[in-house]
Amino acid sequence: MPIYIKRLSQTFLVLTFLACMTGLKAGTENGGDVPSKGIRTVVIDAGHGGKDPGATGRRGKEKDIALSIALMTGKYIEENIPDVHVVYTRQKDVYVELWKRAEIANKAEADLFISIHVNAHTKSSVHGALTLVLGQHRADENFDVAVRENSVILLEDDYETRYEGFDPRSTESYIMFTLMQKTYFNQSIEFGDFVQDQFRERAGRKDLGVREQGIYVLARTSMPGVLVETGFISNPEEEKYLLSKYGQEIIASAIFRGFREYKEEIDRRTNLAVVRVEPDQAEITGTDQPAVQALPDQIIFRIQISSSKHKVPTDPASFEGYRDVQVTQDGRWYKYLTGHEPSYHHALERCKKVKADFPDAFVVATKNGKLIPLNEALKEINRQP
Repeated sequence: MPIYIKRLSQTFLVLTFLACMTGLKAGTENGGDVPSKGIRTVVIDAGHGGKDPGATGRRGKEKDIALSIALMTGKYIEENIPDVHVVYTRQKDVYVELWKRAEIANKAEADLFISIHVNAHTKSSVHGALTLVLGQHRADENFDVAVRENSVILLEDDYETRYEGFDPRSTESYIMFTLMQKTYFNQSIEFGDFVQDQFRERAGRKDLGVREQGIYVLARTSMPGVLVETGFISNPEEEKYLLSKYGQEIIASAIFRGFREYKEEIDRRTNLAVVRVEPDQAEITGTDQPAVQALPDQIIFRIQISSSKHKVPTDPASFEGYRDVQVTQDGRWYKYLTGHEPSYHHALERCKKVKADFPDAFVVATKNGKLIPLNEALKEINRQP
């Protein structure tokens, strides 16, 4: 076969292998749709850098804006969600190869990859924020974004060998993205939606949505990931906003809040809330009989009925007449639990009834007074004689 087609075929095989490895990393019990260990490590990638300026405006360069926003975003996460480990692909103005960025994320076994960039357009009037996820190539203006972001490959030494013949300027090279497995597609879309909601509702930015595109660095990372185009440096007003400390803080806080909401949702599904209240410190009020004491290491199933940032009384009047509500604190959040069932089946049955009063209620597992992943609890119970 022609050398170009042969190289493209080799590239597809490499990426398909990576996608399969990605599938192996995903939890089998939930089909790979929810990480089995919640969100513990996030990689923040500041696009471009060093000899690669990225898109340029009248006064600014993409590499500088992206780095500033990336560092702010990471700082917000580190200060407000200390149980999450933040890894950066770069923290200064240096050039980092595209493959190296993916390697950093994969070695860190990250649960999420966030690549931060600045957009550009031939029309100076175009503005707004856009989030891209790995998907099939589409013949529209977003393809220009994919070409621009992937073209940094051409700056690397021996790129033809390193990227097995992938040519970011050729539409044929993007065929592979239409065929690759979408192991983390739903999670990436979900996180992107959270970020875009924050851009629109809290930051007052024009929402250009979450779209699919063939972004090479996302294809090489074995985790959910997005590329956030924070604004258009080609628009004079937006460039001014992107260069300002105020604008960068607003954008970084929007990405942070989107991340926080995404993490809370994933943790809710996997029941991985970290309870910082010891068993004998847990508050149980409004009950007319003593709480049932669990044996050491005994798994007990409860039902989470609510959570809030502000502590509320656990008296029956606050919780639809329920008299056995227990509150535990998880960082800045208070979680409210009811029930005490050694049997998972009984907990499910009770949860069905509780949903009549609390539609979002779900079963959680506890051991020695602390929440543990539900799947681990069920495995442990099944191993018991």
